[in-house]
Amino acid sequence: MATAITLIVLLIAMAAPLAAQSPPGSGVQFPDPSVQGSIEPGSEPVGLLPAGRMVAPPVATAEGGVPAPAESLAERIARLEAANQRMLAELQSLREQAPAPPPVQVAPAGMATPADSGVPVGTAAPVDMAAPGAAETAAPDDICSLIQGEVGRLLWSKGDFRIVPYGYLWANMVYATEKTNPGSYTLYVESASNRGESEFLVDGRNTRLGIDVSGPQIPWFGGAQTGGKVEFDFQGAFATTENKGAVLLRHAYVEVKNDQFRFLAGQTWDVISPLMPSMLLYSVGWDAGNIGYRRGQARLERYLAVSDRTLFTLQGSLNQNVFGDSITASSGGTAYTLQPEPSGWPIIEGRAAVTLGERTGPDALPITLGFYGHVGQTEFSLMNGSKFDPAFDSKNQLRNTWSVGADWYVPITHRFGVQGEFYTGENLSPFLGGIGQGLDAAVSGPGVSEPLEEIQDTGGWCELWYNLTPRLHTHFGYSVDSPDRNDLHVAGERSYNQFFYTNFIYDVTKQFLTGVEISAWKTLYVSTPTSNFLPGESVRCEFVAKYGF
Repeated sequence: MATAITLIVLLIAMAAPLAAQSPPGSGVQFPDPSVQGSIEPGSEPVGLLPAGRMVAPPVATAEGGVPAPAESLAERIARLEAANQRMLAELQSLREQAPAPPPVQVAPAGMATPADSGVPVGTAAPVDMAAPGAAETAAPDDICSLIQGEVGRLLWSKGDFRIVPYGYLWANMVYATEKTNPGSYTLYVESASNRGESEFLVDGRNTRLGIDVSGPQIPWFGGAQTGGKVEFDFQGAFATTENKGAVLLRHAYVEVKNDQFRFLAGQTWDVISPLMPSMLLYSVGWDAGNIGYRRGQARLERYLAVSDRTLFTLQGSLNQNVFGDSITASSGGTAYTLQPEPSGWPIIEGRAAVTLGERTGPDALPITLGFYGHVGQTEFSLMNGSKFDPAFDSKNQLRNTWSVGADWYVPITHRFGVQGEFYTGENLSPFLGGIGQGLDAAVSGPGVSEPLEEIQDTGGWCELWYNLTPRLHTHFGYSVDSPDRNDLHVAGERSYNQFFYTNFIYDVTKQFLTGVEISAWKTLYVSTPTSNFLPGESVRCEFVAKYGF
């Protein structure tokens, strides 16, 4: 502001002697800068001649062409300062009318977590990048920056709604010593009896796009905030080759929330198993010890802050039944396929957690401990070709699915911590457990009490993280998925899956990161005297570049 005033004083001082030489009564009006809108476009009083000489401003005249009384320098400066103050007040009013951006959780850098995992604001949760798109406040005396900032804030507003686009441009390059399934990411290693060769892949289908929507507050529940999310990537199941990614819907939901509760309807992450390993791998240990996926649901959460250091979180949801098995069974030379069907009851999920320690502030290191579980049924029909087979009462087959588990997130210091999960359950393929197997493929035979019995499964993962510098992060972890061998009766079924991993992630900027990850995988298979399946073992090296906006 001081620079602007000094420039005005110099211009006035330069123009004063020239103005005295102007012919009186010329009738040219000098616009009053204190009157809003008095300066028309193209009528600026000062300009440059081709030779670079300054043109003097015209003489100020009163109404009728009579020269106006001379204005002192102090009066002119005071008038200009008042005009500037009015402009700043107008900009401040615009800022106050603009909708506030959605709150951003503060968490240790370099960590991965599912979006909208249900952790309330103020609870530390690992994230893999700084929140992109955070607007910076311009200096009060920088009028141009203020105007640009306000226009940018209002650009994505529609009435009472604010729309914030975001995404990750994600490229990865992979080398594996033995082929894994499906390839660009890994769920398990193919048996060396079938596919023991190495593979090299370059892929961009992990790229992710989405929008966050925040709407008006509603008059109920203490003025709760409305909002929603839509997000997708290009790992859809109908992709036929690596360069033909199909759209995969990840999130699509609406929500109403405040500091005490949250109601959500739509598709998002499961309530159970809320954490994720901090891996560069797209599948983050699915089918290998990390259960939980996304599905349609109606969810209610309750936050009970009994003190500044203790927060209880209660979560429950009614979920769409998702059938996870795609197997072909056989008996007596007859092949059977499974036709998934929605069951008559929803899958019920629940979780109770406690967060201990300071939740806000620079010294906050809250510890979160949770216990979760689910119960429900999956339904299918057993098909003999295109017909139901009455020999096995194959119509409307129902199988139970359940789990219990625990999760923990323990930051020991601001640079070092541990997190992980443990679970046990039955028929967990809908939740990416059991190495993708919820039901045994045997229809009949020794030890088989009914066709396609549920498979008992136990697994989990644990991870240590360390921030070497504010930009360089490293993680070490182990994960295992171990179905009950007594529930597996068919040669070629997967009986054990584990991997170790370590990575180094470097934040080039707040939006751009690169990293390298090495993981060692081992998958065991069921063998019989007539069918021998060798284990699959692979060392996987992956380079990732991810740009967030």
